[in-house]
Amino acid sequence: MMDVGRHPNIELLTYSDVIGVSGYVGQFKVQVRKRPRYVDMTLCTGCGECVDACVYRKGVPNEFDAGLSKRRAAYIPLNGQGIPMKAVIDKDTCVWLSRGKCLKDCVKACPTGAINFDQKEEIVELNVGSIIVATGFEMFDPKRLSAYAYSKSPNILDGLQFERMSSATGPTKGQILTADGKKPERVAIIHCVGSRDEHANRYCSRVCCMYALKHAHLVRDKTGAEVFEFYMDIRAFGKDYEEFYQRVQEEGVYFVRGRGAEVVMQNDGKLQVKAEDTTLGIPVQITVDMVVLETAMEAPHDSGKVASLFGISRSASGFFQEAHPKLRPFHTNTEGVFLAGTCQAPKDVPDTVAHAGAAAGEVLSLLSRGEVVISPTTALVDEKSCSGCKTCIALCPYTAISYLAHNGTGVVQINEALCKGCGTCVAACPAGAITARHFTDQQIVAELEGLFAIV
Repeated sequence: MMDVGRHPNIELLTYSDVIGVSGYVGQFKVQVRKRPRYVDMTLCTGCGECVDACVYRKGVPNEFDAGLSKRRAAYIPLNGQGIPMKAVIDKDTCVWLSRGKCLKDCVKACPTGAINFDQKEEIVELNVGSIIVATGFEMFDPKRLSAYAYSKSPNILDGLQFERMSSATGPTKGQILTADGKKPERVAIIHCVGSRDEHANRYCSRVCCMYALKHAHLVRDKTGAEVFEFYMDIRAFGKDYEEFYQRVQEEGVYFVRGRGAEVVMQNDGKLQVKAEDTTLGIPVQITVDMVVLETAMEAPHDSGKVASLFGISRSASGFFQEAHPKLRPFHTNTEGVFLAGTCQAPKDVPDTVAHAGAAAGEVLSLLSRGEVVISPTTALVDEKSCSGCKTCIALCPYTAISYLAHNGTGVVQINEALCKGCGTCVAACPAGAITARHFTDQQIVAELEGLFAIV
């Protein structure tokens, strides 16, 4: 990200949302809403003086630390590692912006006078040739599965919280500690929380097994605690992944083959994990100090809105649908719009990098050609027969049809750069004014006659 921020040909629009997309490949018009940061980015140096001076001492849960720490109303994203490294003021938390009562100590502390509470949102329109959608994923919320008692004990963590705890830049500076500040003596790790589950997501999230093994390794390395992994099966599919699985086994981690069924809080503050060991065929109950729930990747909650915005479809699991799972895994059915990374499906880091690199290569190839080759199988309107009823406009899944008013009446037009020749408008047109190139009735009949002639 640092290289991206420094690149002269890359413009970063942070703290922004895409609110409108129109046009077609080579001629997209994208509307972006830039939300006010209440900080002048040309003046801000990222010194953090405003953060220290902010009077909102109570703080709010820090998103980057998955709620394990708190931040103030004035903060630098990603615990001071955001790109660009500029401060931002949270409108909903700031005492001045939400209540109009504050001494504005942050304004007094800023050495460059970068804080500006009069900033307003801006609408920026961009003309672009192609679009890469890389909206990423969200982690499954374990609260949806009440059996795991998530949020009822501070010692029940999800995978992302444990990741932040074990990081050197996390709230505990990399130490793995229970809520009372002690190193745990026994830790349970539960696989497949929110995935491969009829009550949550049926698909496999792919990465959970490997990051569960990584977490077990970290616990053993940093605390020496006993670790119990509750799993259905280990899917170590990548390069050297199986070898890492064997290494974790050799480190003394106990593997219990059976999904963790329930986490129960005991009166002494300990946690009891109930499961069935399917290898032995007996139920087991293990008392531990900490439980880590390895949660699944999910499509972002607003993926439906994003799909509608960019004219792309989604799979049954909610992730964006590729044009073809093998031949065109990073294309969409909208020409010029590509997918990169986990917005298409759960992936680990190597697969995400490869997928994004392929999408970027396709965009470079598209732009370097200077012209776009479109499919010849598009729909065609006979304007003499068209009554202008607009039936086809509402049905077109690619928004390729527009209405052209003329002398009080009008006809529809089809943008061949957007049309994919699906035939929906052809079948729906009540006047029979639309035909599909290379799929006319005469051509299909001729093909059938040719086949019968061969027989």
